[in-house]
Amino acid sequence: MSVEDGGAAGLGPPRQARWTLMLLLSTAMYGAHAPLLALCHVDGQVPFRPSSAVLLTELTKLLLCAFSLLVGWQAWPQGSPPWRQAAPFALSALLYGANNNLVIHLQRYMDPSTYQVLSNLKIGSTALFYCLCLRHRLSARQGLALLLLMAAGACYAAGGLQDPGDTLPGSPPAAVAGPMPLHITPLGLLLLVLYCLISGLSSVYTELLLKRQRLPLALQNLFLYTFGVLLNLGLHAGGGPGPGLLEGFSGWAALVVLSQALNGLLMSAVMKHGSSITRLFVVSCSLVVNAVLSAALLRLQLTAAFFLATLLIGLAVRLYYGSH
Repeated sequence: MSVEDGGAAGLGPPRQARWTLMLLLSTAMYGAHAPLLALCHVDGQVPFRPSSAVLLTELTKLLLCAFSLLVGWQAWPQGSPPWRQAAPFALSALLYGANNNLVIHLQRYMDPSTYQVLSNLKIGSTALFYCLCLRHRLSARQGLALLLLMAAGACYAAGGLQDPGDTLPGSPPAAVAGPMPLHITPLGLLLLVLYCLISGLSSVYTELLLKRQRLPLALQNLFLYTFGVLLNLGLHAGGGPGPGLLEGFSGWAALVVLSQALNGLLMSAVMKHGSSITRLFVVSCSLVVNAVLSAALLRLQLTAAFFLATLLIGLAVRLYYGSH
């Protein structure tokens, strides 16, 4: 099992330990994102502009990459910097930007539960582009593992966590109008399919760039996040009136930005030395971390759906990475 397949059996003990630690840290950061974001709420609302958080995250990643090159943590390529190799990363930034904005617009055409369940189709789209663009073939066993991963995500989204206030006798209803009914419009379904396709394409295309170019990862990230900062700066400036760039930010918000920035850098290393499929498993395993933190910090209750999803994720990992 090679690093390309997401494992580390071919590495020496020190590198294997670093690889494992990197995957565990990324899983923890993914899982902590939603609970940390919930801790930022003031009177039930996020007090800062979402575009501000995205822009500051991209800027933090850019500065960390520049610092890594300046202090010599990664060697600068000999000769003049190959700036012409930066151009392909513009498409990566554009795809990621389109995906982030689609997530926001999708909420207008379906309820959150439907979105959470159906968005797991991006696992299938990522696997499809992974096979087509990188010329990798998945075995039947690996294909079944990815199907189990989609099922686990859908199962968790359908009811892995529950607000204990909903089950207490005499507790007030969450909203006067009652819960939002399950629904999705034809346009919403079309946009959801587009979202899943772009999600898979952006991940696999970025992996292809990172692996084909013989450049230090920090320099490749410098290219990617430069375009990301420019794109998100334009989106933030064109977003209309609202809070200032740092208005409403707290210590929790700063922690969200920093953790997302560090996780983005870890994920780029995973895609360069591992694969987009490994990234899917990291994101899916982070559901367990998210649920445990939500139960501990936000007093939400774990349901039977959570334990079923955890079982399915464990089985999927065993099928995909276990000995054949």
